[in-house]
Amino acid sequence: MIVPNYLAGYPASLQQQAAELLASGRLGLYLQRKYPKPHAVQNDKALYDYVSGLKSRYLKKAAPLSQVRYDSKLNVVKQALGLHTYQAHLQGSKLKTRNSITVAALFREGPPEFLRMIVVHELAHFREKEHNKAFYQLCFHMEPDYHQLELDTRLWLLWRDQSQGHEANDSNG
Repeated sequence: MIVPNYLAGYPASLQQQAAELLASGRLGLYLQRKYPKPHAVQNDKALYDYVSGLKSRYLKKAAPLSQVRYDSKLNVVKQALGLHTYQAHLQGSKLKTRNSITVAALFREGPPEFLRMIVVHELAHFREKEHNKAFYQLCFHMEPDYHQLELDTRLWLLWRDQSQGHEANDSNG
């Protein structure tokens, strides 16, 4: 099984440290200790309510949400943990925007901190389309631990992929 390199953009020293933790079996323990509880946002309606709450707190003047959902087909391998789409259309003489957010379904299983990081990231795209300094400042404003949570989410994905690979190998052998 080929495991995607979720840490590709990080320094080689950090990638090496993660590889050592993974190989020694300590990465899972680290993550389980740091993030012991899963979240309760399990369906699309609950996700919509969760995202709406964060949006109304931090982005009151942004265009409204049209749709929020989990998607089992969202390709995490291609580094898409969530997806923000927007569509501009004319309604009379006004330009209206429809915003939707999709979150990879595997995050139903994750800790609440990881879901929040993904939602914050996608909400930041309401104001900043590119991953630039202003974008990350907005992420940090909404979630002060954004950068650590992004790293830990990527470590969780790495650990999860490797764990599932071992389970598949154990059941085949």
